[in-house]
Amino acid sequence: MEVQVTSCQIEIRPVGSFLEFEEQVRHAFERVPAESDYVLLPELFTLGLLTTFEDFESMPVTDYRRLAGFLDEYKALFSALSEERGQVILAGTTLEEDGGRLFNTAFIFSPDGRIQSHRKTHIFPGEAAWNTSEGDRLEVFSAGPVTFGMAVCYEMEIPEISAIYQQKGADLIFCPSFTFTPHGFWRVRHCTHARAIENQVYAVHCPTVGPGYGIIKPGFGTGAVLSPCDLAWTESGVLAEGSEEERIVTAKLSMEALYENRRTGAATTVRDRRRRKSLYENESGGVDRGGMIR
Repeated sequence: MEVQVTSCQIEIRPVGSFLEFEEQVRHAFERVPAESDYVLLPELFTLGLLTTFEDFESMPVTDYRRLAGFLDEYKALFSALSEERGQVILAGTTLEEDGGRLFNTAFIFSPDGRIQSHRKTHIFPGEAAWNTSEGDRLEVFSAGPVTFGMAVCYEMEIPEISAIYQQKGADLIFCPSFTFTPHGFWRVRHCTHARAIENQVYAVHCPTVGPGYGIIKPGFGTGAVLSPCDLAWTESGVLAEGSEEERIVTAKLSMEALYENRRTGAATTVRDRRRRKSLYENESGGVDRGGMIR
C-alpha cells in the first residue's frame, strides 16, 4: 500500500474577518495535490484571526483565549474542505475552551464528517503565559488508510510520546509546530527525525511561518516528510523538504517498505529495544521509556 501525504504551511497574517481567513486557506489548498490522502497544517496558524479585534495591538497574551471564539467556524470550514476534497485534513491546532480551561488542540477532519482531536499534553515553557492547560491522553487515530499519532511541536521533543504511539500501532506521526526562533525549529525538526528513526515510522512536519504581529510571535521553519535513514529510502531519510519559497511539500510513502524495514533493516531499532527491555528496567528501576516497549 502507498500513502500520499502533504505538509501545507499557511502563513500567519492579519485578516479583517473569518471570511478573509477562509479565502487564505482555500487559496493554499489550490496547490495541494488532490491525490494526497492526508494534508497537515501548522500549529496555531489560526492566530491571525486575533487581528480581527480592534484592540489587537494592546491585547495581553492571556487574550489568546479569544481565539477559541472562532472554533465553530474553524470546524465548519475544515469539515467542508475535507468532504469536498475527499482528504483527511489534520488542520494544525487552534485554541479550544472547555469547562473554563484552554487547550491547544489538534483537530482531525475526515471526509465522512468525523472530527477527532488531540489536546497537546506538554506545554512548551514559552507558551505557559497563555494559560493553556495540558491534555492527558495519548491516542492513535485510524482516519484514512493508516494508523497515526499527533505530536504537537514540543511533544516531539518528548521521546516517550512517539514510542507510545508506535506501540499502539502508529506507522505515521504528524507534527504541526510553532517555534519562535530558528533554534526552536531545528530542535523540533531534529527530534522529529529522531523519532522516525528510533520508532521506524514515517513523520510529517509542518511549522508555522510568519513575521509576527503585536502579541503574535514570529514563526520559523520549512515542512518536511521524513523516514528512517535506511536503504529503502534516501541516504538522509528526507523524502521531501520545503524552502522559504516552497511551502507545500508532498511525498508518497510505501507501507510495505516500512514493514520490511522493521523486519530486515540495517537498524531494527523497534525490535532491539524490545529485546533489551530487561536491561532498561534493571538499570532504571523500572522507570524508563524502554519499559513501555513490549
